[in-house]
Amino acid sequence: IAAGLTVIWYTAMFSGLSFLKGPMKVNDTAAEIIVGFAAAVGMVFFVWAGKLSDRIGRKKPIVWGYAATLVLLFPLFWWMGSVGNPALSAAAQRAPVTVTGSQCTFDPFAQQQATVCGRTLGELTKLGVPYTIAETGSGFDSVKIRIGNREVASEAPELLQPALEAMGYDFAKQVPNAGGIAVIFLALLGLSALSGFTYGPVAALLSEMFPPHVRYSSLSIPYHLGTGYFGGFLPLIASFIVAKTGNAYAGLWYTWGVVFVAFLVTAFMLKDPVEGQWDKPAA
Repeated sequence: IAAGLTVIWYTAMFSGLSFLKGPMKVNDTAAEIIVGFAAAVGMVFFVWAGKLSDRIGRKKPIVWGYAATLVLLFPLFWWMGSVGNPALSAAAQRAPVTVTGSQCTFDPFAQQQATVCGRTLGELTKLGVPYTIAETGSGFDSVKIRIGNREVASEAPELLQPALEAMGYDFAKQVPNAGGIAVIFLALLGLSALSGFTYGPVAALLSEMFPPHVRYSSLSIPYHLGTGYFGGFLPLIASFIVAKTGNAYAGLWYTWGVVFVAFLVTAFMLKDPVEGQWDKPAA
């Protein structure tokens, strides 16, 4: 339960912000204001879901939130991406990037990638440019990049940005128009609603699951394991998936997978606590 609700909230707020400031190249201040405003308005869903759980039980809102997340997670991010920076998206369609090379490995723990291809993947990921990888059987540490119909020999990955700009990519920070801002806000608000449905009832749920004499450790230990490990590793794992696939949306599969497991466990194994079940003192 803790892992599922945490990755939803982290994805909504942290991944949403990094997605706008990174691949979408939205102006930093504008992105922070939109995300902050969506988070502030989205608090309503946390309170409402908690209140709803007082009437219909803790389990139902959480299960509904998990199920809705599985359906809506990708569409909400695609919706944001469609208006965040249309010019950059158009450039990626007009001049797609293909990386061809050997030893195209990416180490998320390395400060500097060991191979030329790995450094190229890291640079493209940092720029937020989608790409496809075509590995060769050669044992040599080499890489070639094709941007549209132009081939770039890239022994120096830092030269990628000028080459991409020459093919129409614009990496200047953008402020979306009013319609784009509205769409981004609504998408983030939708993600906040998904988070609210799973987070709102959970404090009462966890407290009611255990008798008072073991409650503190019983809910605290698994909650912080789920939050710390599954939520804490989200940026690292999501970034690794993006670098390996060249798809800015691919990192969402980590969130989707964790939520899917949380949905199954909550839907089929969790029983709503019975009111007053811990009223009698422990033997």
